[in-house]
Amino acid sequence: MAKADGPSTPTAGFRDAGPANTPHYAGHRDRLRDRFRDKGPDVLADYELLELALFRSIPRRDTKPLAKALIDRFGSFAEVLGAPLERLMEVDGVGAAVALDLKVIHAAAGRITRGAIAERPLLSSFQAVVDYCRAAMGFEDREQFRVLFLDKRNALIADEVQQRGTVDHTPVYPREVVKRALELSAAAIILVHNHPSGDVTPSSADRKMTATIVEVAQPLGIAVHDHLIIGKDAYASFRALKLL
Repeated sequence: MAKADGPSTPTAGFRDAGPANTPHYAGHRDRLRDRFRDKGPDVLADYELLELALFRSIPRRDTKPLAKALIDRFGSFAEVLGAPLERLMEVDGVGAAVALDLKVIHAAAGRITRGAIAERPLLSSFQAVVDYCRAAMGFEDREQFRVLFLDKRNALIADEVQQRGTVDHTPVYPREVVKRALELSAAAIILVHNHPSGDVTPSSADRKMTATIVEVAQPLGIAVHDHLIIGKDAYASFRALKLL
């Protein structure tokens, strides 16, 4: 079980010397904030950006060791934010409050990237769609299947997770997908699912499922524009692979 979010005693993390009993990390925090303000986030390593994110969650403790431990455990800043709440809390020093704060940042990032695709035709901003899907599901440890529903202008009507599955399988019901598209009066859909393994090669089951959805949707005037497979560091497009 992870330890509590704060220090175990009122003086934990403080130097003994000095009349003001100044915490040893105070100057480091100021310098890190100054670098972020003056030079921007790109000059910071992943663990340093994570330190900044943890400052307000853990105001009375040096956050560098915890930030490094999280990066070591999950791999990158994005993967830390994308990790499930329960797995974050497995890291020593991450309690419920800190884990929830990290998930709030993750949700905010997803809201921002969703905003980038919400008001424009999706087919004209393909990379924004990929970025949004990576932020939303690229770092999940279980498969999920979602559908982006589009109107006649190819603008986003809705983004819905249809199914959640295991580490390597998600049950998909093609008629339910098309039924939902009809309920939303969608003219087209983009299918999306993630591969937690990181290998985005379409499986035979992926191909069969996509073909079945196209077969059910086409007679009803619903186009399947693409099927994206999202991994941590890569993606595959059925359209680009000429599988659609």
